[in-house]
Amino acid sequence: MGIASVVATMTGGRQSEVGIVGHDGMTGVAVILGQDRSPNETYIQVAGNGWILSVENLRSAIAASQSLRESLLRYAHAFLVQSSRTALVNGHSKIEERLARWLLMVQDRVEGNRIYLTHEFLATMLGARRPGVTIALQMLEYRGLVHAKRGEITIVDRVGMIQLTHGAYGEEEQSHFGLASA
Repeated sequence: MGIASVVATMTGGRQSEVGIVGHDGMTGVAVILGQDRSPNETYIQVAGNGWILSVENLRSAIAASQSLRESLLRYAHAFLVQSSRTALVNGHSKIEERLARWLLMVQDRVEGNRIYLTHEFLATMLGARRPGVTIALQMLEYRGLVHAKRGEITIVDRVGMIQLTHGAYGEEEQSHFGLASA
């Protein structure tokens, strides 16, 4: 199962993830909403299998199927909810809470407890500085929630991670994306 990150970029090159896509969805939400392209970049962070569908073919399929249109619009709504929650969490939560939420969201979309990413990549996804991510990861490890080594993070205590987020991860993510709870 692969994972893609939808990343917004500011003038000057600063970036932050605004959404995460796994087996639960698709990139290109802007096309569903009638636009030709997204203002955001998409990065594959975990390799996997997927399908490519041209904009023209997607629009033809949407025009031919009311149920497909409704399903895609529900997904677009869920993605917008995720983006809104990400903005809220990034603006009001400590970096440890943000990191825990992000790791949980990735774990929801991969098989197993291991996540293979660098601190630099995590910093981009969280819109934070790399040293801050390193310290936050060390704090999660100190609390016994994760085990980290170069390029690999293993979630050891999912329930503890959820509690650490203080509500930043939970019902919203699970209700809109149909994800399993702790």
